Order: sequence, then structure tokens, then C-alpha cells
Amino acid sequence: MIRKELRIILLSLGISLLLTTAKFTAYFVTHSVAILSDALESIINVVAGGFACYSIYLSGKPKDANHPYGHGKVEFFSIGFEGAMIFIAGCLILFKAAQYFIHQPVLEEVDQGIWITGGTAMANALLGLYLVRAGKKLPSITIAGNGQHILTDAYTSAGLIVALVLIHFTGQTWIDPAVSVIMGLLILRKGYQLMRQSISGLMDETDMQVVDRVIAILNEHRHRTWIDVHNMRVQQYGIDYHIDCHVTMPYYLELSRAHEEMKAFEELVDRELNGHEVEFFIHIDPCIPASCQHCQLSECPVRSHPFRSKVTWSRENVLPNHKHID
Repeated sequence: MIRKELRIILLSLGISLLLTTAKFTAYFVTHSVAILSDALESIINVVAGGFACYSIYLSGKPKDANHPYGHGKVEFFSIGFEGAMIFIAGCLILFKAAQYFIHQPVLEEVDQGIWITGGTAMANALLGLYLVRAGKKLPSITIAGNGQHILTDAYTSAGLIVALVLIHFTGQTWIDPAVSVIMGLLILRKGYQLMRQSISGLMDETDMQVVDRVIAILNEHRHRTWIDVHNMRVQQYGIDYHIDCHVTMPYYLELSRAHEEMKAFEELVDRELNGHEVEFFIHIDPCIPASCQHCQLSECPVRSHPFRSKVTWSRENVLPNHKHID
């Protein structure tokens, strides 16, 4: 799978390099600051693609003594680096646009700029869609993130084409730096979003969508011996997950039976989260008399209280570190 990811990101890198060359050609032909802004963003595509190649290579390395959870978190560094580069590019674009408001350039060959920019926008849109779909299918947050960035590049190029058309027909050159300011602000926003995603991953921020999915799996396929699940924590390492939780089970189960139940628990979640490797750390809690009201084992030989209701697991009762005894 890692080789496939590398082939995909190398393809993205090669195409981005060609498109960057085309955009700078358009800038030298037209002297448009908006086209220069677009070209500067494309440089980030090339730099980020190179860093992504390394992160994919490193994330594919097996676990070792120094990295017991693997090397997957390097992918968060990758998208953080890409976000920082995009943010810097946005600042440079705004600075350049401010200069052009003071000294507006004389634009040339705007029609050629429209055709070149239109071709690069179409190519970026196709490449971005391919990368996003490939990133979801593999799955790879690095490839998907790179695809989202390239799609953003395509959208800004589309807006740039509209501006160039207006300049071509109206002759109002102030539109050029004005559009550059808008593009710069959009690029700053995208850079912030990627850096925010990177920090969230590096700080082990819980992905509630994954938590909800795991909880839904357990609700749908629960065993009667799984009386309670609580203190659940989900951490992401690249495309892999590490899940900790406590599971309350009948205290009288033999160790071999309890082990079989936990193996079934792990295989269930691992199977349903297809495409992700999941590592578990499950602590088994013995049931207490207050657990009887939620225990579905009607044939339990030590029941001290009648069954009252089945607990439907949710974020509110699975994440806290306490048993469901009320």
C-alpha cells in the first residue's frame, strides 16, 4: 500500500511542477499580480508534495523499540508543514497586492493569461479530485490533504479567470490586486485549517466521528456479556487507531472465556473499521450488584437485582470513567 501511496504522490508532484511552470509563464506574459499569487501558491504544492513523499515513506516503516506506536504521526507533521507554507504564501500575496494598489502595473496579453490559467485550473481540479478519492480509499490523510489543497488552488484559479475576463473587457486594472487580496485571504484560511488539523492530531485530540462510529458498531453487535463500556479513548496514528476502554463483564467468567469475549470485541471493531489497523488496550472490570439492572444475561446465576433496561451507549456514557450503575 505504501508503494501505491508513493506512486500517487509522485504523480501529484510531477504534475504540480509542470503547472507551476505554466503559471509563472502566464505571469511573465501578463505581469498580473493575481496570476503571480496563483503561481506562488503552486510552488507550495510542489514543496508540500516533496514533504508528503517523505512522510508517506516514514509512516510506512514498522513499529520499533523507539516508536512503539509506529511512525504514522509524521503525517500530521506533513499537513502542518503544508499549512504553514500555505499561510506564508498568503502573507506574501497580500504584501504584493498592497504594493500593486500603490503602483498599478500595465497588464499585457491578458487573453493569453486567461487560456493558460484556465488550462491549469482544469488540470488541478482533475488532479485534486483524484487525490481526495484516492486518499479516502487507501486511506491516507496526507494524500487526501494534498488533494484538498490542490482543489483549493483550482477554485482560486477559477476566480482568477473571472477577474481576468473582467479586466480584458473593462480595462479596470485595479481588479487585479483586489482579486489578489481575496485570494490571499482564502489561502490564509486554508493554511490555518491545515495547521489546526495538524495540531489536533499531534495533541491527540479525540476525533468524535471515529468515536461515534465505534460506539455505533458496539451498539449494533454487542454481546450480552458486555454489560458496560466506559472510559473509552481513541487516538490516531496516521491512518491507524489505538483504542483504550474498560468493559464490565460478569465477575464469575473464567479467564479463558473472558479472553475470548475480548478477542471477539477487538475483531468486531477491527473488521468494521476496514482499512484501518486498530490496536486495543482493554481493561476488564468485574460486575457489581448495581450492574444487574442493565445486565441482559437472564440466566445469570448470581443476579441480585432484576433487569430494568438496556443501556444504549453514547458519547455521554462511554467516554467518562465510571460504570453505568444508575
